[in-house]
Amino acid sequence: MLVWFENLDPIVQALIATLFTWLVTAAGASLVFFFKTINRRILNGMLGFASGVMIAASFWSLLNPAIAMAEFAAEHGGPPPWIPAVVGFLGGGAFLWLVDRILPHLHPGMKVEQSEGIKTGWQRSVLLVLAITIHNIPEGLAVGVAFGALAVGKSGATLGAAVALALGIGLQNFPEGTSVSVPLRREGFSRLKSFWYGQLSGIVEPVAGVMGALAVIAVEPLLPYALAFAAGAMIYVVIEELIPESQILRDSDIATIGGMLGFAVMMSMDVALG
Repeated sequence: MLVWFENLDPIVQALIATLFTWLVTAAGASLVFFFKTINRRILNGMLGFASGVMIAASFWSLLNPAIAMAEFAAEHGGPPPWIPAVVGFLGGGAFLWLVDRILPHLHPGMKVEQSEGIKTGWQRSVLLVLAITIHNIPEGLAVGVAFGALAVGKSGATLGAAVALALGIGLQNFPEGTSVSVPLRREGFSRLKSFWYGQLSGIVEPVAGVMGALAVIAVEPLLPYALAFAAGAMIYVVIEELIPESQILRDSDIATIGGMLGFAVMMSMDVALG
């Protein structure tokens, strides 16, 4: 089934994979054509599922191969294998922290006055899209780096693992598209405009994906750092954004069950395909 895909250039593979993740974001946003509101408990479960997928993907698809590559490099005179993993991981978190502080954005369910980043007079709809866009930068980067690793032939990098990562990111993008479009519809935006803004949040993923693939091919020794960087950025998003947002109703059971299921699904796909 993957034969045709396997023969493509890794940059093209990264582009196709991230276009898929963007399309799933659009699919999630398309729910606005059928519902003006969505039950908050259902959305919390979906956000919990997304959190579980991202946590599992951060280890199985990113940190684990990063450590394997660093161990191989250490055997040939490179630094201790924990250094690339720790430096890259913390670097990814620091990058998202900086973006979070600078880029104006607003999380769903909050008032405009509670927007984060540099204060602006931008419309609420723009701020909501930017909040999800921040999430999607590390996700697109992670997929791109995974496919870029195939081009340089590093041990621990497999097509199956990269495909599993793209599938997992795609799955968790569905609720992210919904979490933008449905609140906008509830606030009086037309269905078409709500959908447009919802899918727009995912368009950054193909851009980040191609950039990530190009970067690791150009600077091959940095690949373990890049994988760990993407993992750190995704974990930052989970801890800082997704988990708190899924707990808004203080009904943690639904979100927790969703998180466990998401982790199990992503882990299963990665082990089965990788």
